[in-house]
Amino acid sequence: MYVPLTISDFLVRAVTAFRDRPGVVDEPGVPGSLGTLTYGELDARARGLALTLDELGVGFGQRVAVVSPNAARFQIAFFGVSGYGRVLVPINYRLGRDEVRYVVEHSGASVLLVDPESDATLADVTAKHRIVMDGVADAQLFAPAAESAEPRPWEPDESATASINYTSGTTARPKGVQLTHRNCWLNAAMFGWHVAVTDRDVYMHTLPMFHCNGWGMPYAVTAMGVPQVVVRKIDGEEILRRMETYGVTLLCGAPAVVAAVLDAGTARRARGEEVPGRDRIRIVVAGAPPPSNTIERVTTELGWEFIQIYGLTETSPLLTINRAPSEWDGLDAANRARLQAQAGVPALGVQVRTAGDGEILARSNHVFAGYWEQPEESAKALMDGWFHTGDEGRVEADGYLVISDRKKDVIISGGENVSSVEVEDCLYQHPAVAEVAVIGVPSERWGETVKALVVLRASETADEAELIAFCRERLAHYKCPTSVELRDGLIRTATGKLQKFKLRSSYWEGYERRIN
Repeated sequence: MYVPLTISDFLVRAVTAFRDRPGVVDEPGVPGSLGTLTYGELDARARGLALTLDELGVGFGQRVAVVSPNAARFQIAFFGVSGYGRVLVPINYRLGRDEVRYVVEHSGASVLLVDPESDATLADVTAKHRIVMDGVADAQLFAPAAESAEPRPWEPDESATASINYTSGTTARPKGVQLTHRNCWLNAAMFGWHVAVTDRDVYMHTLPMFHCNGWGMPYAVTAMGVPQVVVRKIDGEEILRRMETYGVTLLCGAPAVVAAVLDAGTARRARGEEVPGRDRIRIVVAGAPPPSNTIERVTTELGWEFIQIYGLTETSPLLTINRAPSEWDGLDAANRARLQAQAGVPALGVQVRTAGDGEILARSNHVFAGYWEQPEESAKALMDGWFHTGDEGRVEADGYLVISDRKKDVIISGGENVSSVEVEDCLYQHPAVAEVAVIGVPSERWGETVKALVVLRASETADEAELIAFCRERLAHYKCPTSVELRDGLIRTATGKLQKFKLRSSYWEGYERRIN
């Protein structure tokens, strides 16, 4: 028997087993907040969204773009859009107007859903149907459907695209990663299994839902009827407060989330207050390999279980996972943390190896279908039956993957991909800039941060503050350099090519690897 795997399966299971259980606790005090929704109510609103898309004439396979921080409406859209045969296009709300416009136009989205906080900034970014999610303009869109009301039936197809997730890479423009229903389904199932999600968990959405569909966790926890607490903005103390209120047991995040929570925990202890969750909370971290001392602080200062995963948007994202096995129980905290700094072993169904030049290659049902309308880029990434990650590393004798460097000119800052080429293109627009190389350098808070090495034109002047401000006017702020170093020249090869690994090397002295 063959039954297609589709996104709708996760919500169907939640409604069947946990209809009256709280499903999503929306961010309070924001326009259009939906409060607490049971899984039955979440399902009714997802069906209502699909019914409205039917009425608007949005056909199966058409794209629905969403620009929003974490919100209950975003969670509804995962199922109301993808679950009923349309394609969700989650867009990073931190992007600038022109960047969002490019994604909307490139994806061909016929519907654009905009969070109220982004409405003014994106006033001239349009689609056939542009709707602000403020509780008023979108009242019909997210209204619950009657129990008997069913949207137009979609013939389930697990090979159909469920979402197009745009990611920065080696090109100046982001690429649209097509994730199929099969990709998303199997990633969520494996992720949930490896981190042991049960119906007794309470999940906190500290990871952006737009980021590779929240790594697939919104699907995994829904299937198990897990209450989900929405957090729109990262604030360490607020995260700890809500953990106490709701009894949170599980969260995911980039190293910046870990840093914020550790700082808040330090402040609490200084005030003589407890840090919640000791021996109860597990935190899954990815986006950049955290240093072992950070991992040790999570386990000793907070008393939380630390789990690291490695993957990319193109892999849905789960490739490897490092969850400390029982064999490590007798180790001291420092040695255990050192082992947990590795990327981990392949998840079930994933094969990982390295090419002759050290590039990490992967095969898995999680690997994407290709880049939207970019067949040449797709062919380069999916070559000889393996996905070429652009990261360098090695597989140890015990099967653990260790990542040592990044082949692609991509910087991962605070868990977000930054294309060095895109930042360079921006700086080249400044009239004083003759040459520029953008690299990632170590940052205790962000893992990596963006640094620009700039050569000015003869007789032209510009300083660090001016060049940073120039970028901040044109790019999302997380992409902009945090420092600029003026140089007389940039060393090139005989063929005129910049070797960024050499430009980076002095900043990474003393580090075991060239990424952080």
